Amino acid sequence: MTDRDFSRQSFLGANSEVVLAGMRVAIVGLGGGGSHVAQQLTHIGVGEIRVVDPDRIEASNLNRLVGAKDEDVVAATPKVLIAERQIKEIRPWITVVPKMNKWQEVAELLRDVHVIFGCVDGYEQRAFLEGAARRFGVAYIDIGMDVAQIGDNSFAIGGQMIMTLPNGPCMQCLGFITPERLSQEENRYGDAGINPQVVWTNGTLASLAIGCFIKLVTPWFASDPKFIWLELDGNAQVVQASRQPNYISVPESCPHHGGKDGIGDPFFSLR
Repeated sequence: MTDRDFSRQSFLGANSEVVLAGMRVAIVGLGGGGSHVAQQLTHIGVGEIRVVDPDRIEASNLNRLVGAKDEDVVAATPKVLIAERQIKEIRPWITVVPKMNKWQEVAELLRDVHVIFGCVDGYEQRAFLEGAARRFGVAYIDIGMDVAQIGDNSFAIGGQMIMTLPNGPCMQCLGFITPERLSQEENRYGDAGINPQVVWTNGTLASLAIGCFIKLVTPWFASDPKFIWLELDGNAQVVQASRQPNYISVPESCPHHGGKDGIGDPFFSLR
């Protein structure tokens, strides 16, 4: 096939295109960040992409939703179908599983994937989704951004990409999800309106997530992290490793999701 030439990414490993074609991933949330993640996974040749989002596109989504068109707004096209269309237009052989549902309604789609990409709003949804990843023994990669007002007509854009593994510390262990943040959330996510989002920040965070994914599944270079937490200063356009875990005692074994001996779904079978 004409779209199977992966020679430009051969440095990822001699058989990296075979490895990536055999990967199954799930993307929960197909807004700005999730649509970028879907696009990049398609370009690198991931073989099966499951996309989950209950929403239809609205006019306010066009500022960031990759692959969306004005006629989609008129037709109120489901976001998952926009993602499916874009994936198939780039690489027709990729298996796409679109589900216009809340992820809790189709959690079985998360059981046998290799990685779950969380592109959801709010701390509570992140905590629930990471908990599902822990139960299923699946790597979890989360992205999110926020906009905070820092003065008159002055705003700061920030974001993060966090990867956690089932046998390592979770986002609560790292101090990213806290009881205080959960209790204060209640639909407040920034000072520029509900869920402020812009395409360039979404794209940067999605790229960080894909780079993290590639490090997990290919021998690009020796890397065996227990977690990865990168922070984006959107105003300075600088990305750096978060220093927040340095100021707390991060446990070796997560106490929030059963620890390393308490992971896995006892009712799941590959048969």
